[in-house]
Amino acid sequence: MTQAPPVLDDPPPLGLTSAEVAARVAAGETNAVDEHTSRTVEEIVRANVLTRFNAILAVLAVAVLATGRFGDALFAIVLVVNAIIGIGQEVRAKRTLDRLAVLHAPTAAVVRDGVETDLPIADVVLGDLVVVRMGDQVPADGIVAHGVGLEVNESALTGESDPVEKQPGDTVLSGTIVVAGRGRFQATAVGADAYARRLAAEVKVFKRTRSEIEVSIDFLLRIITWAIVGVTPLLLWSQFHTDDGSGWREPVLGTVAALVGMVPEGLVLLTSIAFLLAALALTKRQVLVQELPAVEGLARVDVVCLDKTGTLTVGDIVFDALHPVDEEVISAAVVAEALGALADAPDPNASLSAIGAEYLPVGGWQRDGDVSFSSARKWSAASFGDRGSWYLGAPEVLLDAADPLRDQVSELAATGRRVLVVVHAEGPLQGEALPADRTAAALCTLAEQVRPDAAETLGYFAEQGVTIKVISGDNPTTVGAIATEVGLDAGTPVDARTLGETAEDLADAVATTTVFGRVSPKQKQAMVRALQAQGHVVAMTGDGVNDALALKDADIGVAMGNGAPATRAAAQLVLLDGQFSRLPTVLAEGRRVIGNIERVASLFISKNTYAFMLILLVSLAGLPYPFAPRHLTLISAVTIGIPAFALAFAPNTARYRPGFLRRVLSFAVPAGIISSLSIFSAYFLARLEDLSKVERQTAATIAALCVSLWILAVLARPYNRWKLALLGAMAAIAVAAIAIPPVRELFELSVPASFLPQALAIGAAGAFGIEVVGRVSSRWAQRDQQ
Repeated sequence: MTQAPPVLDDPPPLGLTSAEVAARVAAGETNAVDEHTSRTVEEIVRANVLTRFNAILAVLAVAVLATGRFGDALFAIVLVVNAIIGIGQEVRAKRTLDRLAVLHAPTAAVVRDGVETDLPIADVVLGDLVVVRMGDQVPADGIVAHGVGLEVNESALTGESDPVEKQPGDTVLSGTIVVAGRGRFQATAVGADAYARRLAAEVKVFKRTRSEIEVSIDFLLRIITWAIVGVTPLLLWSQFHTDDGSGWREPVLGTVAALVGMVPEGLVLLTSIAFLLAALALTKRQVLVQELPAVEGLARVDVVCLDKTGTLTVGDIVFDALHPVDEEVISAAVVAEALGALADAPDPNASLSAIGAEYLPVGGWQRDGDVSFSSARKWSAASFGDRGSWYLGAPEVLLDAADPLRDQVSELAATGRRVLVVVHAEGPLQGEALPADRTAAALCTLAEQVRPDAAETLGYFAEQGVTIKVISGDNPTTVGAIATEVGLDAGTPVDARTLGETAEDLADAVATTTVFGRVSPKQKQAMVRALQAQGHVVAMTGDGVNDALALKDADIGVAMGNGAPATRAAAQLVLLDGQFSRLPTVLAEGRRVIGNIERVASLFISKNTYAFMLILLVSLAGLPYPFAPRHLTLISAVTIGIPAFALAFAPNTARYRPGFLRRVLSFAVPAGIISSLSIFSAYFLARLEDLSKVERQTAATIAALCVSLWILAVLARPYNRWKLALLGAMAAIAVAAIAIPPVRELFELSVPASFLPQALAIGAAGAFGIEVVGRVSSRWAQRDQQ
């Protein structure tokens, strides 16, 4: 789209008119871009249909249809059903998640026709007069028209977290964060030309969360693809050179059956659906998943970093008490009037709002200058003519190091209260410099309400082996008192100002300390990086603008729904109702997904392994492949297809253990080898008995059903009623397919009466081998965990 020059005319005080907005919308000069937090319907269909394995199966289905044996193309029906289910589930999930994303998307305030209006960020147009306040993310590039103490964090651009003061005429860039003050700017670049679009991959939901499951399955799929490519020529050659049958139909059917067995057609589908349904389940619990792999990611977390305010506490602070220092110098009444005047600010922060609820402004206090609060500076101030300047902020900053008042501050902070100091100085403000002749007038305490569910939630994390780090910008003693109240072993809280600001400087401290106070935004970010460097998977929770940088760098960022727009934009998960107690639900959902997909992956890979090994065995022995495609359709449906769906979405409370791929392969590969030996043995011995082709295939099918059902039995542990019912139902279907004549005829089976005991014995021997593999694999996994 065409953009205006970098600097526009001075914006009129009333902002754009409705007619001007309509003209810009018609010209396409809006902040909307073609970005999605989820795939489009077209992309969903393409992802579920146009896959390499679907292409392989489609070619194989055509080959089978060319032989005229339509019953052997049943696997193609399963393919279509899987695709329909996958598309339907993902479209349903997409619509739900997109509605929630729109409902909770950040908004922007603009002035139009003289009225300030909140609207979606996408509706900002070129030339709009945009209003920004502390905590907002700048929605478009622009030129500052007016500002009062306006400071912007441009770390996403410069790498420096120090706030940058913005004066009229200065440039602001979209994607940066307002950390102090308020102001208005005129939008000079919107949509795809705005800086935020180039920043999206780093700050917003398009930052990909690392998924161990996705990485592992992608690796497996690449190996399987190359295995299929490599083994196909050998298979074709061997099947066309067997002495069983004549013509081209039987070799083609044998080749198709072998290759169908190597295709894990449902594995990717089940993984995607498991993530989607987990996300949908969480939305019902007021958790918005902005990136699906984050469900798995939180299950891998072993360290959770918490900001005290809004997480351990409700977040709403209330005035507690005023403690005058020396009423002969400055009376409590004067301090109360000063507090009322300070709280009467255009954009008060939470502390001033709490004070303003207690002390109302009185006449005679005319503000003629102010310095807005910033988390970096830790104080705010205002001047009131001949009444001088008044400062409100952290005692550690406003009091001299040797001031005896610090002892009283420590005593009050030890009770869990937030302590601020009120300081007076004669004369006007000196910018952001503190006057040397300032006088402490009073201590002001604010109280926070501890979340009633905080102790239970932290107890759950402790039981699950998850370490908690409390990282706050407040007084460390206060933070320690709150942490102790909710059941944490706070130890000795550390004042982060005594530490460095890099991950290397903080490495030792974060390894041994639980509670940190007076942590700067840059230090929060560095602490997350230090923990990651030590091999931890880190989740960061927060609601304030000072948490946004740390949330962006954490493995999993969790934002409170009532938090700053910048914080929500940086997070993968948003707790819509702001309830910290939702996190155990998310953790449990992630663990359910990981545990169940591990079972499902083991089912599929064991099948792929025995299919591959069978190809090698029959090729070396010069024998036909022991199955027709319809036989594998029966085996796969009973031992993998139906139970895999049930297991993928079942409850699972098992703790996360690293090494997903190693555990899957340690069981599936030997189990697959044992299965292939059992199947080949049954087929080979039946051939020596001079049984018919159909009887030999039936013997192999019986052996395959025995060992595959036992693989399912091992992976379904621990048992409960529904799992036992599932196993019983699958075994019943398998027996029915062989025992009931119409079904047996459908699958072209013929029970070899004389060889049935041997086929069952071979299957039982294979099942015994599977049991041994399962127990050994389980012991290895337990030893790794220990």
